[in-house]
Amino acid sequence: IPVTTQGSQQTQPPQKHYGITSPISLAAPKETDCILTQKLIETLKPFGVFEEEEELQRRILILGKLNNLVKEWIREISESKNLPQSVIENVGGKIFTFGSYRLGVHTKGADIDALCVAPRHVDRSDFFTSFYDKLKLQEEVKDLRIWIVVLFVFQIDILFARLALQTIPEDLDLRDDSLLKNLDIRCIRSLNGCRVTDEILHLVPNIDNFRLTLRAIKLWAKRHNIYSNILGFLGGVSWAMLVARTCQLYPNAIASTLVHKFFLVFSKWEWPNPVLLKQPEECNLNLPVWDPRVNPSDRYHLMPIITPAYPQQNSTYNVSVSTRMVMVEEFKQGLAITDEILLSKAEWSKLFEAPNFFQKYKHYIVLLASAPTEKQRLEWVGLVESKIRILVGSLEKNEFITLAHVNPQSFPAPKENPDKEEFRTMWVIGLVFKKTENSENLSVDLTYDIQSFTDTVYRQAINSKMFEVDMKIAAMHVKRKQLHQLLPNHVLQKKKKHSTEGVKLTALNDSSLDLSMDSDNSMSVPSPTSATKTSPLNSSGSSQGRNSPAPAVTAASVTNIQATEVSVPQVNSSESSGGTSSESIPQTATQPAISPPPKPTVSRVVSSTRNAATSGNAATKIPTPIVGVKRTSSPHKEESPKKTKTEEKTSSTDLSDIPALPANPIPVIKNSIKLRLNR
Repeated sequence: IPVTTQGSQQTQPPQKHYGITSPISLAAPKETDCILTQKLIETLKPFGVFEEEEELQRRILILGKLNNLVKEWIREISESKNLPQSVIENVGGKIFTFGSYRLGVHTKGADIDALCVAPRHVDRSDFFTSFYDKLKLQEEVKDLRIWIVVLFVFQIDILFARLALQTIPEDLDLRDDSLLKNLDIRCIRSLNGCRVTDEILHLVPNIDNFRLTLRAIKLWAKRHNIYSNILGFLGGVSWAMLVARTCQLYPNAIASTLVHKFFLVFSKWEWPNPVLLKQPEECNLNLPVWDPRVNPSDRYHLMPIITPAYPQQNSTYNVSVSTRMVMVEEFKQGLAITDEILLSKAEWSKLFEAPNFFQKYKHYIVLLASAPTEKQRLEWVGLVESKIRILVGSLEKNEFITLAHVNPQSFPAPKENPDKEEFRTMWVIGLVFKKTENSENLSVDLTYDIQSFTDTVYRQAINSKMFEVDMKIAAMHVKRKQLHQLLPNHVLQKKKKHSTEGVKLTALNDSSLDLSMDSDNSMSVPSPTSATKTSPLNSSGSSQGRNSPAPAVTAASVTNIQATEVSVPQVNSSESSGGTSSESIPQTATQPAISPPPKPTVSRVVSSTRNAATSGNAATKIPTPIVGVKRTSSPHKEESPKKTKTEEKTSSTDLSDIPALPANPIPVIKNSIKLRLNR
């Protein structure tokens, strides 16, 4: 019989192991950690990240009604297909949730992501016909579009998956990999959101600590303009996996500590080593999974964060060189601030202060998308926004550009003609040019980069049959001191005397810009409820009121830039902050380290911009790409590493799913953005 001492009797059983490596620390929280966590909660409250209990109960009630509606619909389908009565009585059907609501980190008024799971005899076509019709009859449904239901004030996005089961039991666990057998790829993709969300919740040591930490990190990311999967930053599931990995490395820590450790871990992470929450498993279902040893294209992913459910995928394949640089720098600044907070030198509110993107850079590219109706604007803006990362990737390959940083927040754009009904949206991209030391005069021609981007957008719009007359894209170069003429006043936080110099918009069609604006703002960033209300943009400028049709793509003027104005932020600063930041971060041991692709050498021939005559039928065709620009580039991260000479000409655009241009492209005035850097 082993002898036990008093100390050994109090020893707790071994703690469950989470993640693919052992924890960095098992330290329990101290009293100061608890106080800091309470302060964190109080700081988060004004930002609306916590939902009231009453609103939560309404969500539960609405989802319950939707779940009953699904069961009723599936029974009706079963009867119409003459299934046995014994099967009909137990046929089931269920609504599952995923995303921020399932994780328990949704904010006030947030959408709900849902999945309708049906048995094998219910077809996808049934979902989009008979179930759609059934929803239309419900008085609670205020708005209904394909995949989207608005019940009362909540928007619910519904996916559909048909399982190879005769009935759907109430206790069905979607994490079971055997459910994927004999399913088509659309159903597997639909199931993926729920499977990933459920796996994340099962892979964290303490769900409450995980949720509070994730709320803080998501708010921080939104405030710092790095929350957008479509524009090459991270989306909700990626932020959740980074926080979950932090929780695995510090399983006993509470939120105040976990927020600090989050910045410590990922400011020092050796990208592109992947972030994994569990060892990848092979289910022998022959589905494509992320594996750089097998898939050459996976080797070009710059910041891989791998989903824990089979088939494992990289949730951050949109990340570019610039967006990764921006995020890593934000991680370092977050670490410095949380170091101060832990030393009682700063408050939590400092972490959530929104930096002024429009004071950060001296040069910007402004993209404007416009359409004649609000409905068309929504479609057009969605397409343009989904392709902006292609423009960023193209700008990154320019030998004179160090960084291209797109702000995920879009803004209402000034109208070109106040007398014409037009809906316009604007995005802003900050540019950092390389310092010029060996050259007295340096010309930078961005014409090719802009034109290849607009060609891609128009090509896809035409081929998806969504292109309409007067859907336009404009691009211009703007200096920092000129931004106040384009942006709403509340956006430009830093008060300074602005130059009275107007934004030069000497477009090739010689039109000027009217600085009135429409009232639409397509994205909001969380801010404290006590913050100053949005103030409208003061109108300035005038319209020449031209009657000639506006071209599909307008152009900006050539701008001279003094070398003293061109500065490069220290994005890859190696400074470390605070005495608590010396721990070593375990990288993924089972995956080979992936070397990032080398920065390409870009050779350019600056060609003169060609003016094509506009014609009355201009809106029925699409732009031609500019030719005569010679460049070499590394493979685009979504393309095969091998490229032919023909492909090199359009290396900045992802055209894999887009047919070739029609034979008679639209004659259009090209974007011409040429910058001259003078010493």
